[in-house]
Amino acid sequence: MRRGIAATALVASLALTATACGSDSDDSGKADGPVTLTWWDTSNATNEAPTYKALVKEFEKANPDIKVKYVNVPFDQAQNKFDTAAGSKGAPDILRSEVGWTPAFAKKGFFLPLDGTEALAEQDKFQPSLIEQAKYEGKTYGVPLVTDTLALVYNKELFAKAGIDAAPTTWADLKTDAGTVKKKTGVDGYWGSTQAYYAQSFLHGEGTDTVDADAKKITVKSPEAVKGYETWLGLFDGKGLHKADTTADAYAHIQDAFVNGKVASIIQGPWEITNFYKGSAFKDKGNLGIATVPAGSGGKAGAPTGGHNLSVYAGSDKAHQKASLAFLKFMTSAKSQETVALKNSTLPTREDAYTTEVKSDPGIAGYQGVLSAAQPRPALPEYSSLWGPLDTELPKIAGGKESLDKGLGNAETAIAKLVPDFSK
Repeated sequence: MRRGIAATALVASLALTATACGSDSDDSGKADGPVTLTWWDTSNATNEAPTYKALVKEFEKANPDIKVKYVNVPFDQAQNKFDTAAGSKGAPDILRSEVGWTPAFAKKGFFLPLDGTEALAEQDKFQPSLIEQAKYEGKTYGVPLVTDTLALVYNKELFAKAGIDAAPTTWADLKTDAGTVKKKTGVDGYWGSTQAYYAQSFLHGEGTDTVDADAKKITVKSPEAVKGYETWLGLFDGKGLHKADTTADAYAHIQDAFVNGKVASIIQGPWEITNFYKGSAFKDKGNLGIATVPAGSGGKAGAPTGGHNLSVYAGSDKAHQKASLAFLKFMTSAKSQETVALKNSTLPTREDAYTTEVKSDPGIAGYQGVLSAAQPRPALPEYSSLWGPLDTELPKIAGGKESLDKGLGNAETAIAKLVPDFSK
């Protein structure tokens, strides 16, 4: 089954013969009635999904021959669920695909190449690095819908009370500032995360990554990576530095403390902008400070780039693919992205969507300002899965249950199984 879909998807045309769930036409592309598309949206069901549902209705009104069956699939379940569905030809016509999933599903032949199609008619309007992230072996398999990166977010009022008038630009400065905030305000100055995605900035700060995709080499235990993780580990111990939270609810604990003024700074992404404003510390939106993640010992700063693309299932028939391309074009248009940004406080992927009104939100404007320092992910289908072993080991390291050397060694061994053709 999978091999058949993969072979078909390699032909960059829309004349594909497999059928998708919700399909009601034959391979001639002539539908008996309105085409019904199935879209799996992986956005937050409470904060984001209502905006997308409203846009679906707008699309249907403008395209009366196309209906869209909207399905909100929990993000943490969607990747495995789509993988299973696509392998049995039961996948949705359209998937909101996390940027790391896009090359992985393209490699399996589950996504349709979009180059030269209606969906990418305005490709030059999108940030080039985001288009690059949607590619696999030279072909584009997704249209960027929203983007994100990490930033140092801080409480301006607490920093001001501590006599600090600017965000720290290095991890060493952050450590010093955290102690000053604690001394002057009684509040911890920084609370770090033990999650691998959040620790990634420390690797970029030393000019490295978990792997060197071009050289096909695992670099998670390289001297540069070890230096980055040593800096990360050192920010859990010291005056004004909150100890590591290794519980299952750590993310919620850190977020809650920050939005309610119980810690002065954390590393966080723009998906939390709406929730920042719900906290007691940021009733005044202007109190939210957003800065590029601090630099490492070599003066380099860079957070990972995240976000989501819209991709089309390669197993859908011609009629459904044609309708899907029209849907992608509508949903990723400047107008739609502006609507999403204003309603959901997420970051557009095209410059013409950053209108004056959009940039009036200090959260969006702040994160737009740090995007230039974000590091694109390598076009490696397995890349997102590499954080899995680190998510197992880093909490143990931060919690003092194993040494940094042992933990990174275990991660290196596990990563080697995910990319068996990479050397150590």
